[in-house]
Amino acid sequence: MLALRAVLGRGGAACSPLIQTARWYARPLRKRKKDIPSHLDDLPPTMLKIGYADVPVVSSVDDVVKKLLSLEMASQKEKMKVKTQQLVEKVRRSPNDDGSFEVQVAILTAKIRTYEEHLQKHPKDKRNRRHMLMDIDRRKKLLGYLRRVRYDAFENTCKQLDIQYTPRPTYTRRPTKRWLVKKAFCRRVFEEVRKLKAPERRKQRQEWQARARAEREKEAQAQAQAQAEGTPV
Repeated sequence: MLALRAVLGRGGAACSPLIQTARWYARPLRKRKKDIPSHLDDLPPTMLKIGYADVPVVSSVDDVVKKLLSLEMASQKEKMKVKTQQLVEKVRRSPNDDGSFEVQVAILTAKIRTYEEHLQKHPKDKRNRRHMLMDIDRRKKLLGYLRRVRYDAFENTCKQLDIQYTPRPTYTRRPTKRWLVKKAFCRRVFEEVRKLKAPERRKQRQEWQARARAEREKEAQAQAQAQAEGTPV
């Protein structure tokens, strides 16, 4: 005990191995991050990369070469290309469709899911969060247009890509005192103008009715004259 006090009384110039071990023992352990599931996990590792599946020589190469050309040894970028192509194949209108609204939504969906996985591991990455929010806003605009123009394509796209679309909320303005006074004044002006224009509109309506009545009487006289002469109208 005296030796321990002597070591502590030196002002921290030298620390014994016993005390240093005790400090590291008392240090709290860091929590290990859980493995976050990725949307690329469903890709089979034996699947070939894009550009090598249609090459006829691939079937006759060695197993080591096939492993190098498969997704097992592929990078994140190459896996993203395969996943994006799979999503595009679900919603494209024709085999040559590369730029329709459905295809753009599929490409943005793959990018957004990649951003979400990255931000779960690195929540302080503001640059990727900003890009993700921009892509989400752009996808929402495309889905809103599809919902207005082609509702069947909109439903099919949301179903195939597993997207839940939430329409934008209607714009509501906070009723301030100034806005209420201005609205009441505009309504009063509108009613006064309508009262001033009421005689003119009544006169115009009477002229339209008289003109329509004269045309009907003329048509009735023409039909009566045609029937009297015995000729078909």
